Amino acid sequence: MKVKAKKHLGQHFLRDLHACERIADLLSGYQNYRTVLEIGPGMGVLTQFLLRKPQFEVHVVEIDRESVDYLHEHFPDLSPRVHNYDFLRWDLQTFSTESFGLIGNFPYNISSQIFFRVLEYRNQIPEVVCMLQKEVAQRIASPPGSRDYGILSVLLQAFYDIKYHFTVPPGAFDPPPKVQSGVIRLQRNAVTQLDCDEKLFFNVVKTAFNQRRKTLRNALKPIGVIFDHPLLEKRAEQLGVAEFVDITQTIERAKKA
Repeated sequence: MKVKAKKHLGQHFLRDLHACERIADLLSGYQNYRTVLEIGPGMGVLTQFLLRKPQFEVHVVEIDRESVDYLHEHFPDLSPRVHNYDFLRWDLQTFSTESFGLIGNFPYNISSQIFFRVLEYRNQIPEVVCMLQKEVAQRIASPPGSRDYGILSVLLQAFYDIKYHFTVPPGAFDPPPKVQSGVIRLQRNAVTQLDCDEKLFFNVVKTAFNQRRKTLRNALKPIGVIFDHPLLEKRAEQLGVAEFVDITQTIERAKKA
């Protein structure tokens, strides 16, 4: 029995065993977590390498019922830890109140949404190892000043150290995607709380990049607060996390004035 890839779920099953092993080996147990959750295991090609690591208790979350049946049949020891849920809607507090690592071949069409969930649960997720569309992977790992640098770059780099590790070609998948894939690792940094209002920070970053070709003076007008700052003559892609925090603090003070 073989699971048929479903287009509406964005499924592209990784079949390159060497790539799977390399991805699994990037899990370091950073900050001493023991539980690992794999998103979208499909037929368990990556899962088999995770199960060879005795330091981890492996769980998988899979929305596709056909894949779930396949996993129960071919990985009977894993069965109690196969969770048939939509990761984007699953209350992760019911999964674990402890720290856990996250890994997977993320479906391209929901990868950004997965990362917003990672941000939501960042104090429980010290490490993420994932494969996604190469352009998105590069964007997330890009430093300020890069053409690829964007909203997710800033928001994730505020709380994680991120490194791009390697590229996986379309031929490594069944069916092959039309783009290359990239593997990145995120490890939680020491920032427990931003030195500004977090909700406002997120809004400032998103608003700044919505019109990334404009200077911040013009791009941030929708926020509706008049303020002055030397960074306003720059564009969003030129600012690092600390500079976005600085601007957010200035807006907070302007609102109170």
